[in-house]
Amino acid sequence: MKKIRVLIAKPGLDGHDRGALVIAQALRDHGMEVIYTGLRQTPVQIAQAAVQEDVDVIGLSSLSGAHRSLFPKVIDELKKRNASDIPVVGGGVIPSEDIPFLLEKGINQIFTSGSSTDVLANYIKQLIDPNSSTINKPTKIAHIGIAVNSIDQAIPFYSNTLGLDLEGVETIESEQVKVAFLKIGETRFELLEALSASSVIQTFIDKKGEGIHHIALEVDNINARLQQYKSDGIKLIHEQAKTGAHNSEIAFIHPKAANGVLFELCQPAEGSEE
Repeated sequence: MKKIRVLIAKPGLDGHDRGALVIAQALRDHGMEVIYTGLRQTPVQIAQAAVQEDVDVIGLSSLSGAHRSLFPKVIDELKKRNASDIPVVGGGVIPSEDIPFLLEKGINQIFTSGSSTDVLANYIKQLIDPNSSTINKPTKIAHIGIAVNSIDQAIPFYSNTLGLDLEGVETIESEQVKVAFLKIGETRFELLEALSASSVIQTFIDKKGEGIHHIALEVDNINARLQQYKSDGIKLIHEQAKTGAHNSEIAFIHPKAANGVLFELCQPAEGSEE
């Protein structure tokens, strides 16, 4: 199988390339051929090198703050050479507010400082061969889990005050939790009541009080997704899916991987409406 060829370039007057060299080596470790053009490259030089080397992907690195000017110029130079089909990813010290602008200008994706090199490598592989991965984006927020002391006491607010319809109540013995489902638009609130002192919901309430416990994302291919996240270095609570409410398959991502937010991955049972 042909190796993916990646051009790593440092546009502008940026004089630091330690990060670019780390990225280059990481991509080589993933079996890619990497051409590093060195420091202080102009957009013209980068585009010329990409065409001459017949690369599959261009990676731009910027620490100087000139990314808003230089990254789009690389895109323009590729267009002049009928090479706009070469995808371009960017990285470095890039403020989050600049990312939408760069994506609009034609950069495929931005990987800011601290991004995992494994995530970058897997993104490039999928970019070049979409069939290499079956991992799709989560389709929607399946539900928001809210820990409560008593479902019976909580229901009046959600049903009477907010006017939401109670779809049902289910007991999940394996988790020692009772769950009430309230539909809101395309998602749900799930009220979670502990059935024993050993329940994770009771532990949560003892530490933090009642409130939002987790956000559930509807996904497909949950176990393949968990394997991918694990290989990307994402900290998981569950490395294999288990059975949750409505016989769905669920797994949790560790809050340390998501800025303190507990995310649940939820794959609905076949034929169900999660």
